[in-house]
Amino acid sequence: MNNFLLESIINKKLLSDQYEDIVPNGLQIEGKKTVKKIITGVTACQKLLDQSLSCNADAIIVHHGYFWKNESKYIHNMQKNRLKTILSNNINLYSWHLPLDVHPDLGNNAQIAKKLNICVKGNILPCVFWGTIENNITGFEFSKKIERIYKKRPIHFYENASHYINRIAWCSGKGQSFIKKAYQFGIDTFLTGEISEETMHISRELGMHFFALGHHDTEKDGIKSLGKWLCKKYDLDITFINICNPA
Repeated sequence: MNNFLLESIINKKLLSDQYEDIVPNGLQIEGKKTVKKIITGVTACQKLLDQSLSCNADAIIVHHGYFWKNESKYIHNMQKNRLKTILSNNINLYSWHLPLDVHPDLGNNAQIAKKLNICVKGNILPCVFWGTIENNITGFEFSKKIERIYKKRPIHFYENASHYINRIAWCSGKGQSFIKKAYQFGIDTFLTGEISEETMHISRELGMHFFALGHHDTEKDGIKSLGKWLCKKYDLDITFINICNPA
């Protein structure tokens, strides 16, 4: 497949032109024109690049790419090595950030809902979903369910929270700052990837359950689902590589 055609197909599927983002979405670094072997992953770190080379990849598709607005404009050290690896091997680097967080079917937040059997009711913000869980479930039971499904014990704050979970909101990745907005919406439980120092205090004082599962673990299923969709619809050779990251 042509490299720019692949970009166009994914842009259309993820409705990329509808979102303002802090990072460019699409084909960030142009490589060879014909794409046969594709590697997908969460972050375009050096380890993912090196493993992609060993797989003879023509393209890499990630959720966390390069050229963030708050990033240094100088290409030194780590960034130099990453770009050198990509450019010297003529690899295409694609990245989709916010469009892959919020897509109602393939997105990271949609995948969280599917895995945890949450009935999606709507959005509080574009990247903050909310919904309900069938049958009464306690905070402790939900924590065990997360651990069973994700093979990882979440951080769980629950002091002053209700015994049962009723209305839950979630945001993949770095979503902890939205907990107060969720509370104002009438939410009793909030789930995200990361946690900040003040999050425990906010959770306690608002009487909310708070779950943190890790940025990486809340954002690996979106890129995996995008790869599966591309494989099924366009019969592309795609392999997901999981560079483990507990954070």
